[in-house]
Amino acid sequence: MKLFVGNLPFTITEDELRDAFVSVGDVASAKIVVDRMTGKSRGFGFVEMPNDEQARTAISQLHDRELKGRKLVVNEARPKDA
Repeated sequence: MKLFVGNLPFTITEDELRDAFVSVGDVASAKIVVDRMTGKSRGFGFVEMPNDEQARTAISQLHDRELKGRKLVVNEARPKDA
């Protein structure tokens, strides 16, 4: 299951994002979306978890949890519009 993670601290690394979710379950990938022009974080990213049950647990445990002074927004990612 792919999860949307919003309100990320702009200084967080993909490894730190992965570490926040590994405490809940297996993480297949963690990606922070960056601005193409500046290379700076846009404040959101995606985490893929191979186990749907662990992903739902991640949503319930990490949504509204503070990470580096910001409350995370965690929910199931919506499919990209074609």
